[in-house]
Amino acid sequence: MERSDPRLRAAVLAVAGAAILWSSGGLFIKLAPMPALSVACGRSLVAALFCLAVLRPNLRQARWATAASYAACIVTFVSATKLTTAANAIFLQYTGPAYVLVLSPFLLDEPFRPLDAICVALSLAGMSLFFVGKVESGQALGNVLGIVSGVFFALTVVLLRRDAKDGSGDALPSTALGNLLAAAVTLPFALHALPEMLTVRGAGVLLYLGIVQLGVAYWLFVKGVRRVPAAEASLISMLEPVLNPIWVLIGFGERPGFWAIAGGAVVIAAVVLRTLAPQPQRASTTSV
Repeated sequence: MERSDPRLRAAVLAVAGAAILWSSGGLFIKLAPMPALSVACGRSLVAALFCLAVLRPNLRQARWATAASYAACIVTFVSATKLTTAANAIFLQYTGPAYVLVLSPFLLDEPFRPLDAICVALSLAGMSLFFVGKVESGQALGNVLGIVSGVFFALTVVLLRRDAKDGSGDALPSTALGNLLAAAVTLPFALHALPEMLTVRGAGVLLYLGIVQLGVAYWLFVKGVRRVPAAEASLISMLEPVLNPIWVLIGFGERPGFWAIAGGAVVIAAVVLRTLAPQPQRASTTSV
């Protein structure tokens, strides 16, 4: 299909639109007047209801292990974004592709190549930069949760790939169930913040995060990735970690530190290097 094909252009724009919507998550999580677990609960509940009503997945096809991993990824990412800077949270989650490379030989029987080792080493080096200099205790915990989120992100990607190999196919049922699990697990914590969740600001933020930042973005990505090559879709998706700190800086005034920017640049470089490498295709990744 030629690049001038309007269908391909529309598909590229759909993938880019999904990445832009994903990138807005950091800002709206920061703007939420509730604690992290309350945000995670409301966001996941709204996303699950939107998904069930609009996209209509068959939950009987969901895989519980995949759904649980996705739920853990969601909760730890939101918590990390609340505790540390949005830049730290998103960049540390994007170390996930490095863990995919490590897990794939064991769970997918895919080879681990020399270039993979280089990309993993670069990601770990970039990750270490987030702990350079003065780090407050709360921010340190947020950084650790960002790393944990990246691990669960990778596990989710690998399990989705394994599900596809086993014939389970569409990832939507497992991610929908994952949102339901995340909402159920965090519900006891959310009840304490119910008054804040029901304010105009609180409800508006949760509706945006669940419907637009997750639901509509997922729909756009699935629609676009059917025509856009996987490597190109992965590169376009890198708009998310690039734009996420920019939106937070503009809308919330949070400025990432020098070492966070340096670490993020190294992590992104590792992902881009692996994506551009002419090697067998692995699982593509999407946001949480």
